[in-house]
Amino acid sequence: MINALAIITLSYLAGSIPGSLWVGRALNGVDVRDHGSGNLGATNTFRVLGWKAGVLATIVDIGKGLLAAGLIASIRVTPNLIELPFWNPEVFYQMVAGAAAVMGHMFPVWAGFRGGKGMNTSAGVLFAITPWSMWITVLVFIAVLLSTRYVSLGSLAAAITFPTTVAIRKYVFGIDRLDASIFVMSLLIAAALIYAHRGNIARLVTGRENRIRTFRPARGMAGRGEL
Repeated sequence: MINALAIITLSYLAGSIPGSLWVGRALNGVDVRDHGSGNLGATNTFRVLGWKAGVLATIVDIGKGLLAAGLIASIRVTPNLIELPFWNPEVFYQMVAGAAAVMGHMFPVWAGFRGGKGMNTSAGVLFAITPWSMWITVLVFIAVLLSTRYVSLGSLAAAITFPTTVAIRKYVFGIDRLDASIFVMSLLIAAALIYAHRGNIARLVTGRENRIRTFRPARGMAGRGEL
């Protein structure tokens, strides 16, 4: 139990690192939550500050997930792990650490609990745990994004694709190294991501969601003098 509490706490704090906020303030002296969609995530950073700030924010957000699931999950305060009757405890700890990091990104203690939607941090977590499933998910995201120009729709498709891919690979193709905890926890993460995108879903239904106009490197609102 001590191990679990330590991993959850450290992962949440790592996830709370507000990359978009710090990058925006360092490069442009701007709080991205005051512009665009008001979201503290990489997509809004691209929109408000342009591609350089957006790329840096993306790297930080993905890195938080990799850090939580790839490193923090392996920390042991005591030598014993929680005994689980059905799940691999090592993988389970990775998923718990990842979920905590995503919650940290969505509700960051370092930024007044006003965070982002958690897509990039979730991607980092899942890349650390099962990269092949995640690459399939990334391809689906790219396909939906290129065909519709909706980042939110691509994100929602990715949130659904990952647990579906894990289930097919494990239960149809019998890939034993995919622990059942990955499927269960990824369903919970997907539910949280879909809930975080509830505003986008409403705008998609009513046709008011913003599309990407061009895939050229974005200058952002700041670069166009709109701030």
